[in-house]
Amino acid sequence: MQITELAKLTEAQVRCGNGLMHTEILYAAASDLMSDVLTIHHDGMVLLTGLANMQTIRTAEMSDIHCVVLLRNKKATPEMVELAAEHNIILLESPFTMFKACGVLFNAGVQSVY
Repeated sequence: MQITELAKLTEAQVRCGNGLMHTEILYAAASDLMSDVLTIHHDGMVLLTGLANMQTIRTAEMSDIHCVVLLRNKKATPEMVELAAEHNIILLESPFTMFKACGVLFNAGVQSVY
């Protein structure tokens, strides 16, 4: 699935990475614990989280995650947007809960990392 479709399905707004929206994703991980995210590595993975701080972007960069979706109407700070752009990370904001976002993406064929 392309991130353009993911954004539509989760009613997400693009905060950064507009030019990268045709990137393909195959897997999704959902976590607010960045220490757990650091243990996961799958190519083509999106991170779903409600943790809206700089550590989320730094974790995505370290884990080679190219798309982060902030859930529960969380908003990225300007510093987060700047850091995500610097590392070519697509940053989206969705009103969905983590449960709903996971269900919608699972039903659309996105695979779990476990």
